[in-house]
Amino acid sequence: MASQTAAVPFWRAAGMTYITYSNICANLVRNCLKEPHKTEALTREKVHFSLSKWTDGKPQKPNFDSVVVFSGP
Repeated sequence: MASQTAAVPFWRAAGMTYITYSNICANLVRNCLKEPHKTEALTREKVHFSLSKWTDGKPQKPNFDSVVVFSGP
Protein backbone atom coordinates (compact mmCIF):
# COMPACT_ATOMS: atom_id res chain seq x y z
CA MET A 1 0.00 0.00 0.00
CA ALA A 2 1.39 3.39 -0.99
CA SER A 3 2.00 6.10 1.53
CA GLN A 4 -0.44 9.00 1.55
CA THR A 5 2.34 11.61 1.67
CA ALA A 6 5.07 10.95 -0.82
CA ALA A 7 8.49 12.51 -0.40
CA VAL A 8 8.97 15.56 -2.62
CA PRO A 9 12.42 16.69 -3.77
CA PHE A 10 13.43 19.89 -2.01
CA TRP A 11 13.88 21.75 -5.31
CA ARG A 12 10.28 20.93 -6.21
CA ALA A 13 9.08 21.98 -2.75
CA ALA A 14 10.88 25.31 -3.27
CA GLY A 15 8.89 25.84 -6.48
CA MET A 16 11.82 25.27 -8.87
CA THR A 17 12.17 23.01 -11.86
CA TYR A 18 15.05 20.56 -11.94
CA ILE A 19 16.69 22.56 -14.74
CA THR A 20 16.63 25.73 -12.62
CA TYR A 21 18.05 23.84 -9.64
CA SER A 22 20.83 22.25 -11.71
CA ASN A 23 21.73 25.62 -13.29
CA ILE A 24 22.05 27.19 -9.83
CA CYS A 25 24.25 24.31 -8.65
CA ALA A 26 26.45 24.50 -11.76
CA ASN A 27 26.85 28.26 -11.33
CA LEU A 28 27.90 27.80 -7.69
CA VAL A 29 30.49 25.19 -8.65
CA ARG A 30 31.89 27.40 -11.44
CA ASN A 31 32.19 30.34 -9.04
CA CYS A 32 34.11 28.19 -6.52
CA LEU A 33 36.84 27.29 -9.01
CA LYS A 34 40.24 28.97 -8.93
CA GLU A 35 41.85 30.61 -11.93
CA PRO A 36 42.50 29.60 -14.73
CA HIS A 37 39.83 26.88 -14.40
CA LYS A 38 37.16 29.41 -13.44
CA THR A 39 37.63 31.42 -16.64
CA GLU A 40 37.56 28.25 -18.75
CA ALA A 41 34.34 27.08 -17.08
CA LEU A 42 32.68 30.47 -17.51
CA THR A 43 33.43 30.46 -21.24
CA ARG A 44 31.72 27.05 -21.55
CA GLU A 45 28.64 28.53 -19.89
CA LYS A 46 27.73 30.35 -23.11
CA VAL A 47 25.45 28.45 -25.50
CA HIS A 48 25.29 29.02 -29.26
CA PHE A 49 22.22 28.06 -31.25
CA SER A 50 20.44 28.88 -34.49
CA LEU A 51 16.75 29.34 -35.25
CA SER A 52 15.32 28.69 -38.70
CA LYS A 53 11.82 29.50 -39.85
CA TRP A 54 10.26 26.91 -42.10
CA THR A 55 8.15 27.96 -45.07
CA ASP A 56 6.49 25.45 -47.41
CA GLY A 57 8.50 22.61 -45.85
CA LYS A 58 11.87 24.29 -46.44
CA PRO A 59 14.11 25.98 -43.88
CA GLN A 60 14.83 29.67 -44.36
CA LYS A 61 18.13 31.39 -43.54
CA PRO A 62 18.99 30.67 -39.88
CA ASN A 63 19.50 33.34 -37.24
CA PHE A 64 22.52 32.60 -35.06
CA ASP A 65 22.38 33.64 -31.41
CA SER A 66 24.43 33.11 -28.31
CA VAL A 67 23.00 33.13 -24.82
CA VAL A 68 24.31 32.78 -21.31
CA VAL A 69 22.25 29.98 -19.85
CA PHE A 70 22.24 31.20 -16.27
CA SER A 71 23.75 34.23 -14.63
CA GLY A 72 22.85 33.82 -11.00
CA PRO A 73 23.77 35.78 -7.92
